Amino acid sequence: MKYYIIILFVSISLFSCKNKSIDKGEYAYFGGEIINPTNDYVLLFNSEDESDTLYLDHDNRFLHKITNFKPGLYTFSHGGEFQWVLIEPKDSLLLRLNTIDFDESLVFTGNGARKNNYLIKTFLENEDDNQKFMHLCQMEPEKFERVLDSIRKLKLNELSEFLEEKEYSDLFKTIAKTSINYNYYANKEMYPFGYYGYSNLIHHKDLPTDFYNFRKEVDYNLEDLSDYYTYNKFLFSHFNNIALQEYYKTATHNVVFDNKSVVYNLEKLELMDSLITSSLIKNNLLKYTTRDFITVSQDSLETQEMLSSFIKKSTSEKDKAYINELAFSLKNLKRGKQLPNVALIDYNDIEVSIDTLIKRPTVIYFWSTSLPLLLRNSHYKVSQLKAKYPNIDFIGININDDDKSHWKSTLTLYKFPITNEYQFKDPNEALNALAISSVNKSILIDKDSKIINSNVLLFSSEFEEQLEHLTHKKH
Repeated sequence: MKYYIIILFVSISLFSCKNKSIDKGEYAYFGGEIINPTNDYVLLFNSEDESDTLYLDHDNRFLHKITNFKPGLYTFSHGGEFQWVLIEPKDSLLLRLNTIDFDESLVFTGNGARKNNYLIKTFLENEDDNQKFMHLCQMEPEKFERVLDSIRKLKLNELSEFLEEKEYSDLFKTIAKTSINYNYYANKEMYPFGYYGYSNLIHHKDLPTDFYNFRKEVDYNLEDLSDYYTYNKFLFSHFNNIALQEYYKTATHNVVFDNKSVVYNLEKLELMDSLITSSLIKNNLLKYTTRDFITVSQDSLETQEMLSSFIKKSTSEKDKAYINELAFSLKNLKRGKQLPNVALIDYNDIEVSIDTLIKRPTVIYFWSTSLPLLLRNSHYKVSQLKAKYPNIDFIGININDDDKSHWKSTLTLYKFPITNEYQFKDPNEALNALAISSVNKSILIDKDSKIINSNVLLFSSEFEEQLEHLTHKKH
């Protein structure tokens, strides 16, 4: 590692996406080593979603000089997995990670490493805490608050001690405090959904009067953190929560909460538009809230209502184009429509058209190497369903846009059968055509390649009901 740090300062093969020959203003270095790489490059994104492709050398290392840049959180990606890195002037950051254990193995060295290792540590701790959330939200409100307050206090004390050891920028301090405070805020916003459940969520108003006092500290417009997971988790959870008031204005006492209600989702858009002044953050929330609604909506009039509200409120032409394109794709995926024909690559690297694979009722499901738990669970689930429904075919499609051998080695690693396993030839084109915004969805097709349901969850309660219908459907 010492040798590699020296290389950082003497290497002449440095480049920048903005200016490859002239060093002006502030700069920083970003490099590292990928163990078990799944392709030959790392992508680095700034807050404007502009990317730089950093190629690995024969030792699976890369090096990059960033010039004329804005200090802040950057996103780097390899093999479909993402993580954040704080890059500030004069930083010389080297990362090392193993793709088999991406987040847990990530470690930084060099100037700027200490702050980033702290942020990764906090991220992993938050992830661990979030795994316990469903257990915590069964507690009575007062006990839930005491536990959360204790966790938050401990983390803030640890941060204070960390900051005493060295001088850090205000930006780092803001990010570090946000990672603690806004994770705490998010858990409190999500609490009523877990505690009351959808059947009794009308009682959300019965929480202690000071339960949401933290909202006085909330800032909706932290643009430096617009891509930060913890901050966004809070924002979405917060608007999910405060939109309940409008939803329950006309609801009867025993109504079961419906998060797909157009009234509820339109109210979220209204609240986002009225409370957020930052167009960057507002547009982001508007886009994903609209996307999630129209993806599952079966009512064309409600879909149009949501689209109209979004178009009126968003100031991003790029987001509008994305949502309109998604809406167009979804129209082509309605029940009774012919499945769009996309090109696939089979295990033997032979190109096939998806329509040639449909011989009888079929379930098409999707998986990604960046979600190992989901890919294992989905394949185990499918193996059970194959035995239970022998007259239905199951086709698994890997959605990754990386080394074409990686998806095959993943199947080998987990000892999954290779029959009816494919990868998209052109992932971007296929994801758009099939309106895939989440690998959780699956598509049900009849023997004539006609769509029965283009967006059903493999692990949902109604999934097997639809398989029963598919099995007994007369042709």
